[in-house]
Amino acid sequence: MNDISKNARNAIAITAAGLLGSSIVTASEILSAEAISAAVSDHSYQGSMSSPNSGFNEYYAPDGTIHGVDYQGEWTTRDGEMCFAYGQEPTCYAVSIDGPSMVLRQDGVIKGNGMLIQGNTVK
Repeated sequence: MNDISKNARNAIAITAAGLLGSSIVTASEILSAEAISAAVSDHSYQGSMSSPNSGFNEYYAPDGTIHGVDYQGEWTTRDGEMCFAYGQEPTCYAVSIDGPSMVLRQDGVIKGNGMLIQGNTVK
């Protein structure tokens, strides 16, 4: 193989690796408060927390309210976190979002996970 084609293949491999690497979002990346709000506002979140029988379906309205089947609350965001208040002090979780999948963590431990679905599925 001549040096030109070898160099071209190396350049293509390096470019491809760089492009692939730049599109991967890791759990350690911190999303802005605005990015989290844009991802969850006017979406329902269906999933479960880490405790048994903790499945849920709740809607995050654009006005910051949470609507569950038989409960309500409030949601807020800050850089890297989403906070939930259900009639008491808010509980905040580190958030990672990959497409429709959202994972909630505290101290690096997964506490909840589920899927974001456009619109209100709680109705």
